[in-house]
Amino acid sequence: MKLLVPVDGSNASISAVKKALELARKYGFSIKLISVVSERNSEYRRHENAWRGVDGSIISESEELEKRMEEKIKENAERLLNAIVSKLDFNGIRVEKEVLLGEPYVKILETAKNDKVDIIVMSNRGFSKVKRFFVGSVTQRVISDAPCPVLVVNPGFEP
Repeated sequence: MKLLVPVDGSNASISAVKKALELARKYGFSIKLISVVSERNSEYRRHENAWRGVDGSIISESEELEKRMEEKIKENAERLLNAIVSKLDFNGIRVEKEVLLGEPYVKILETAKNDKVDIIVMSNRGFSKVKRFFVGSVTQRVISDAPCPVLVVNPGFEP
């Protein structure tokens, strides 16, 4: 049995990890921690079309910079996952870690389906009802399309 826990380093996502650890100990789950690096993180990707038609050196320089930035973001996400595992008590719990590139809710849903996850444990982001209505959230999209139950942990949860 496997729990999927998406983390972004926020206190809210760490609360979800703590709840997942509690469940894993009690019911014998393994845990898969994922951190999704959004492709929208790169300012350069958003303005890619502006470089079309400009001399090739600007495009290649921007592509190289974008690749370096993407790699740095992935490295930071890997460090985050490693820090979580080293600072929290995962003794006796099988844990996997993976950094994914893409739209967060899509990657969470794909991972849940492909890995045959039993439960997704994630935080709500603490948006007010008004903001949630206008902005929407990764959590709401995951809840509506998940192939398994989703446990949503409030940011202030402490086991």
